[in-house]
Amino acid sequence: MDTQALALALPLIGWASHTALLTHRLATARRDPLTGLRTRAGWTALAERIIRRHREAVVLLLDLDDFKNLNDSHGHAAGDVVLAVTAERLATWCGRHGIAGRLGGDEFVAIARRTPDLESLHRVLRQPVAHAGQRLPVSVSVGSCHVTDLPVRSLSDALAAADSAMYAAKGTAGRRGTRPLSR
Repeated sequence: MDTQALALALPLIGWASHTALLTHRLATARRDPLTGLRTRAGWTALAERIIRRHREAVVLLLDLDDFKNLNDSHGHAAGDVVLAVTAERLATWCGRHGIAGRLGGDEFVAIARRTPDLESLHRVLRQPVAHAGQRLPVSVSVGSCHVTDLPVRSLSDALAAADSAMYAAKGTAGRRGTRPLSR
């Protein structure tokens, strides 16, 4: 290869390598490293598309109850196992008809293309998790919002309604200091 061709090729090789690195970083940023679920950014893009295409979509917000107590009592490794198992159970429950994500901490999110069987989700998620020879209890509060119940189909409104429903399920005041109405 002559020096002129080499001079032309090197910037292209560098650009291709840099593009591959950025693509890899973007892909990993859209996945939670502990659970493998989509992060907020990765989940949001897909959820917005589902809301546009599926009138019967249902948005779910899930929060592990007493998770801090589990971490304090059994250690952070046990908490990580519970998070990973909860993520796996949620993703399996969503299957091909929905998408699960992890917003952070012990908070998960999902969207289903049509009205899901929420009782089956509760049964699956409430099963104890085995860790270090113990069966760790798991309790999850779930809030849901049927997109058809909203005046305007928007993901932010659906998440707000699901958040209110989740705090009503917990039996506590919502984040904004008012007790939301049950849906």
